[in-house]
Amino acid sequence: MYGKNLMVTVLTGALAFTSGLGLAADPDQDRTRLRDKTSDQARDQDRLRDRDQEMIYGSQLMTEQERNEYRSRMRAARTAQERERIRSEHHERMRVRAKERGVSIPDEPPAMGGGMMKPGGGMGPGGGGGRR
Repeated sequence: MYGKNLMVTVLTGALAFTSGLGLAADPDQDRTRLRDKTSDQARDQDRLRDRDQEMIYGSQLMTEQERNEYRSRMRAARTAQERERIRSEHHERMRVRAKERGVSIPDEPPAMGGGMMKPGGGMGPGGGGGRR
């Protein structure tokens, strides 16, 4: 009986010890995962920033503060007509700025919504993405 208890104790200790070794290797893996996750997040933020800049007409002619102010104005607009007025005024300012700097930009502003999906434009019923 003493031998069985001793064997169970030794096996339990060995199992606990080897589990501890497995956990000891995890900090390196955790650091690697954290670094990879941080890199992925940074890349995602860069992509979002680039996409936002492409969606704002003349963004290459604007400062970061101007882009943020434009986004804020658009978010604060209460109606589609108000957003369209803000867009038109912005477009005219960017055309003047481009001319002053000797830069060419398209004559027409991007389509409303900057290419973002509009309601009903998905793959479901009534959307333009599905087969008919």
